[in-house]
Amino acid sequence: MSNMREKAVNAVNQQGSEHIKRYVLRPSETIRRAPFSPKKGERIAYLLGALHDGTFSSNKRFRISQKGTEWLKVLKAIFKSLGYNAWIYKEGSDRKVYVIETLANFLDFRFNPSRIEKNDEKIGYVRGFFDAEGGIPHNHKKRFYIQLIQKDKEKLKKIKKILTELGIKTGKLHNPSYKVDPNYWRVYVLAESHKTFLTKIGSWHPKKVKILNKRMMI
Repeated sequence: MSNMREKAVNAVNQQGSEHIKRYVLRPSETIRRAPFSPKKGERIAYLLGALHDGTFSSNKRFRISQKGTEWLKVLKAIFKSLGYNAWIYKEGSDRKVYVIETLANFLDFRFNPSRIEKNDEKIGYVRGFFDAEGGIPHNHKKRFYIQLIQKDKEKLKKIKKILTELGIKTGKLHNPSYKVDPNYWRVYVLAESHKTFLTKIGSWHPKKVKILNKRMMI
């Protein structure tokens, strides 16, 4: 993959997580439903993809914020399985926003997904990106869709290319409205590839998992 991945894998080996044969989350039934991969490279790639929903704080910590803690607990458990600490806390006393912070040094906002060579790591990266920046209808009465959103057009082009390499067909990369936001880019997974996306990419985001299970798409 990249030097970032090699650094993370080395850290895992040094801290004794090499003996993990199967990655299973235990904190809650919701989290247990996520079918985590025992492959370290795939989990590292997932976190790099999920970083698209993150920021870098003034104290040099990577931060991802969410309403609720379900997905943040998943991320924390993945970091722990790789030998890294992460902290979850509520941001503000009157807000329902929670933040996870970590000093994991393999994370990199400039990471180029085109450098990923292994299919399982490509899948992990896209899954992380989908959980951070992907969209599906919450209302089961609405027509089903899978969309990926990103401000960085070039990054979304690379993800679209990865999906093609994985046999998943997508529509045209487009901007819904230049007047509303000229830097808002979106791409849809074509209906004929929905099942392939859900069986091959899927999700480790508890809320998305619940929605997808209800839709009975797979």
